[in-house]
This record gives sequence, C-alpha cells and structure tokens, in this order.
Amino acid sequence: MINPSIPTRWRLFSVLILLSFLSYLMRQNIHVAGELMMPELGISELEMGWIYAAFIWGYALFQLPGGVFGKLIGPRVALTSIGLVWMITTGLTGWLPGQVFSSGFGVIGSLMVIRFVMGIAHAPIYPIQGAVAERWFPVGQWALPNAVGSTGLTLGAALAQPLIAIIMVYWGWRVSFYLFIPLGLAVFWLWWWYATDEPSAHPAMSQNELAEIEAGREALTPHVGSGAWTQLIRDRNTLMLAAAYFAENFVFYLFFTWFFHYLVSELGFSILETGFLASLPWLCGAVMASVGGYLCDTLCAKFGPRLGCRVPAITGLVGAGIFLYLGLYSSSPYVAVALLSLCFASTQFTEGAYWSAQTYVAGPYTAPACGVMNTGGNLAGIVVAPLMPFLAGHIGWVAALSTGSIMAFVGAALWLFIRPDEPFQPQSK
Repeated sequence: MINPSIPTRWRLFSVLILLSFLSYLMRQNIHVAGELMMPELGISELEMGWIYAAFIWGYALFQLPGGVFGKLIGPRVALTSIGLVWMITTGLTGWLPGQVFSSGFGVIGSLMVIRFVMGIAHAPIYPIQGAVAERWFPVGQWALPNAVGSTGLTLGAALAQPLIAIIMVYWGWRVSFYLFIPLGLAVFWLWWWYATDEPSAHPAMSQNELAEIEAGREALTPHVGSGAWTQLIRDRNTLMLAAAYFAENFVFYLFFTWFFHYLVSELGFSILETGFLASLPWLCGAVMASVGGYLCDTLCAKFGPRLGCRVPAITGLVGAGIFLYLGLYSSSPYVAVALLSLCFASTQFTEGAYWSAQTYVAGPYTAPACGVMNTGGNLAGIVVAPLMPFLAGHIGWVAALSTGSIMAFVGAALWLFIRPDEPFQPQSK
C-alpha cells in the first residue's frame, strides 16, 4: 500500500531514481566486463578506449535533441520508448562480438555501433529528469531531487562493479549483459503505469500539494513557445554551466571509464577484489550527492541561487582536485582507493548545484537547457575515454589521470562567473 504521507511528487520521482539506477547499472557493465573482453576478443586498451568513447559520442551529441524530444512528447512516452532501446542494445552487446562478428574489424566495429546507439538511447534521461524536477517540485526545491537522482545513478554503478565482476568470473562476461534485461523491462513498465506528464493529471495529486508546486512560478522564465529552446544555445549562463560541467565530468569520466582498469593494471588488485574496491567511490558519491543537493536547496532559500549554487559547486570541485592528486600519488594502494573515493564523492557533491542552477536559469525550458549543459559535460567523456590510454602510453597512468586535478580547479574558477539568479529571457517570434 502506498503511504499517503509521502508527497505524490516524491513517489513519482522515486521511479525516476530507479531508472537512473538502472541506466548506470546497464551502461557501466562494459567497463568491468572489458577486463575479460579485451583478451578474449583481441581488443587493445586504445581500441577499447574508442569503444567506450562511442557510447559517449552518442550520449553527448543527443543530449539537446533528447531534451527537446522529452519536451515535445512528454516524459512518460519519451522515457518508455528509449527504455526499449536500452534493452535491445544491452543484449546485442553480449551477443554480437565474437559470435556474429569474429574478425577484429567486425568485433570492434559492431561494438562501436552498438555503444553509439546505446548512448543515443540513454541521452534523454537526465534532461528529462531535470524537467520533471522543475515541473513537479516547488520553486527553489530542485537541487535535492536532481541530487537524489545522482544518488540513484551512483548506486547503480556501485552495484555494477562487484556484481558484474562475480558474474563474469563464474558465468562469463556475456551473461553480465543479459542478466539486467528482465529488470529493465519491469522498471520501465512501472514508469509507464505510474507516471503522468503534468502534476495536475496525476490521480493521487492533492489540491494542497498542487498549490505548493504552482506557487511562485510567475517569477520564472516565461513560456513563449516550444521553439524558444533554440535561443538557449546563445544564453551566457547556460553556456558557462556547460563549460563548468565539462570540467567536473572530466574527473567523473576518469572513474567511469578507466578506474576499474587502473586498480587492476596499476595497483595490482585482482578482478574480484577490484569489483568491491571500485564500488567505493560510487557509494561515497551516492551519499554526498544527496548531501550536496540538500545543502544547495538550503543555501538557495537563505542566500539566493547565486551563492546557494556557487558554494557547494566550488567546494566540491576544489576538493575533487585535491583528493585526486593525493590519491594518485599515495604509496599505499588502499589509501589511494580511499582518497580517490573522496575525490569522486566531491564531484557528486556538486551535482545538485549544477542542475538546480540550470533550472533557475531555464524554467519551463529546463529539458533542452539541461541537454545543452549535459552535452558540455559529456564531451569530457569523448575526450577522456581515448585520451587516457594514449597519455598513459607516453607518460604513465598516474600522470595521465592527474590532468583531472587541473580540470577540477578550472571548473571551480568558472563558477565565479555563473549567475543562476539571472533567468533566461526568450524572445517570442
């Protein structure tokens, strides 16, 4: 029985959190399974880097189209339709390479195509999640739901590390892709059954909660038509947020793409031990994402969005740069894992600030605006996935990964110029 004391907005958003969890469970599996895929399929580190990057290319390039897609047809249909593609591409990742395609070109080419399409299918989820948070939560209470969504994704990635390591050691890496398809179908059915696009259309929505959601919206960015999203590409604050998000995600993608491999190849842990150790950054990030979101909303209520978003963002980015450097140069492998976990937790501490700031700026255009911001963030993944093994071949893994500290400090500096208290003002045509 559903607890009526839990607001309807949080009940609906809890299903989105499950989708976020599932998204990272399904996209992270290849970064663990890759340790066995590379020797079995004859894939080099550099070639695997391009396979990793193929997902990120699709994911980054379709952030803005994904946000527009969600705004045009609504979150309920948009997310359900992309969910079917998630299931198909996940299954093909386990089936095609080495069984349907056996040549080196066929294996690498098929994986790159599958991962690119999978990236396209995953692209809309967070722009749409940001739009749902904007539409379903009261003004100024956007950081926490977005941050809890980040908690969902980090928990998905955290579970993926040990679970997939165990599955592929005992049953093979292909099974690690097939296993999550039934779970995915169940979660997307739940979303289709429970979600509505508008709060007022939900049968469980009370008049009191609806009035709370609608209060104060007259001060937000005016809605002058769906076509106004094209003007976001020239909005200063949206572009600054995209640049700052590139810097934060540069560090994020170090963990997303190469952290598991770094623990095995450089720190000398076994695959099973790495499966558990590699989950620690994600578990720490899960906690700090929600803490950062709560702090951001609290500071925004007290000091306004400029300072309320800026303080947690700068604090987290500076911390990430420091902890990354200390962890990479630690002489103890276990201390290194602990410090690197704090680095990743610091990046997640900033998540609520980014998405809340973009919501303050964009208002009813949050979905495409978050698409622009997340495009900037995921361009970092396109750079990191192939760049790290290239740099590692010339200067070593420690020096290569240290570039993330520089990017974290650059991101902190960019936040000094971001003004969430200046809403986007679209011009009607």
